[in-house]
Amino acid sequence: MSDTDSFIDEVTEEVRRDRLYLLLRRWGWVGVVAVVLIVGGAAFNEYRKARDTSQAQKLGDDILAALAENDTAARVAGLEQVDVLTPGGEAVRNMLLSASQLDADSRQDAVDSLNAVAVQGDLPEIYRAIASFKALLLQSDTMPAADRRQQFEALAVPGAPLRLLAQEQLALIDIAEGEVDAALERLQALRQDAEVSVDLQQRAAQLIVALGAEPEPLVAQQG
Repeated sequence: MSDTDSFIDEVTEEVRRDRLYLLLRRWGWVGVVAVVLIVGGAAFNEYRKARDTSQAQKLGDDILAALAENDTAARVAGLEQVDVLTPGGEAVRNMLLSASQLDADSRQDAVDSLNAVAVQGDLPEIYRAIASFKALLLQSDTMPAADRRQQFEALAVPGAPLRLLAQEQLALIDIAEGEVDAALERLQALRQDAEVSVDLQQRAAQLIVALGAEPEPLVAQQG
């Protein structure tokens, strides 16, 4: 019986090996492809990281070279010629470009550069809000108050990153239009906001005093 059992075991083992061999012949390429994909994917990720690092370094070098120009016109021209390949790089270039254009007395060009960042939908909201806010400040003497009010109100909605600074600008528009009571109400509320900075709180208090009123006592914030 032992010889018979041994023979059966050997036959069974041979059958298993034959089946495994057939499976490898039929499906072995799947494993090869999987290995190739894993190795290829890792290699591509390393290549992409190296490429992104190289592009960032080149962008930084090009921007620094442009900013090193002493002549404002040459600085503007240099920044305009910087080659940008990413949305973030374009936003940085345009923000710096707007500052140089302002130095060169090209206010409208500076506004256009900032607005280009403000409408760049693939940027984080904070960067778009900063660009829009700065563009509005540059147009304080040229844009109708009603238009500036509308855009500052959009920046002052709850949860917006620059809502308190926008509220301050809205109070200034109220004052310019003779709406003193509205300005005072806005400034008093601004001082009481839980997220207000000390500097903004002090500016609001100074405006309230300048308008002939008294700042309301600050309510202790629960923290």
